[in-house]
Amino acid sequence: MDNFNTPVNPDKNRDGQLSDTQQQLNRQKRNRKMIIGGAVAAMLVILAVFFVLMSSKNKELEESKKQVEETQQQLLAQQMQINELELLRIDDDFQQMEGQTVLLANDSIVEKYQAARAQIEKLMAELNNEKKKSAAQIKKLTDEINTLKGILRDYTARINELMAENDQLKEENTTIKNQNQQLNNRVQDMTRKNEHLTERMTLAEKLNVTGLTLRALNKKGKNEKNITKATRLCVTFTIPQNNSTPAGEKTIYLRITTPEGDLLTGGGSFSFEGATLQATARRTIEYANEEIGGVEIYWDVTSTLNPGSYTVELFCDNFRLASRQFEMKK
Repeated sequence: MDNFNTPVNPDKNRDGQLSDTQQQLNRQKRNRKMIIGGAVAAMLVILAVFFVLMSSKNKELEESKKQVEETQQQLLAQQMQINELELLRIDDDFQQMEGQTVLLANDSIVEKYQAARAQIEKLMAELNNEKKKSAAQIKKLTDEINTLKGILRDYTARINELMAENDQLKEENTTIKNQNQQLNNRVQDMTRKNEHLTERMTLAEKLNVTGLTLRALNKKGKNEKNITKATRLCVTFTIPQNNSTPAGEKTIYLRITTPEGDLLTGGGSFSFEGATLQATARRTIEYANEEIGGVEIYWDVTSTLNPGSYTVELFCDNFRLASRQFEMKK
């Protein structure tokens, strides 16, 4: 009765064990679960490795990016230094030519340079106050400096052009000065010749004197050999014919100097070469461009004269006509 009411399991045999088919299916299920679990585990491992790799890669990228930024900043800083050095060099060049600005006093290029220089100084101040400098700011500064360099080149070219013009003017002035000097030399030469000619003409107008003598006279008007007994001195001379001398009244001044160097006076004074001289005696004659012989000028002795060398001089019209020494004996 009981055998008929108990259900029969098709997966089990009569002994209550699983059949081979069922066991095989169960093994397949377990295998599939193990495969799925292994696949999931492998996937998790792969994901973990991928995550680690990605994290490392991101870190490397960040480091690389940071290095790139630092390199860029270094390059910008170097460019900034280059710009500063360029600016100093340009400024030094400009300072060296600053003394030539007088040549460009009315030239707009000076104003352009000064305006560009002020703009660069402003940019430099702004960049020096900023810790981080952008490439755009550095480029702007570089462009401004290049503009300034161009202005400086134009400035230098203009200065050189003006200096060349000045050199040409100096050369022309030198030529003109040389010509003027040559002309002055010719004028001076002609002046000297004229002066010499005038002097010769003036000398030609001078009265000539010949036969100049000095005699001592006694009380009777006779020649006295003993100078200590003389009461009068007589100077005699001849005036030859001279057509170059202007005719008219002529005053001849006589000067007699004793052996002691004393001038015998009494003839008044006269002018000679800008000075006033005392005369021993004088005589006025009428000259008509003809010879006058035996002209005599007297001087009365006022004190005893000593023997020795006496100097006799004749003057007329600001000329010294004659000068001669005479030995007077006792």
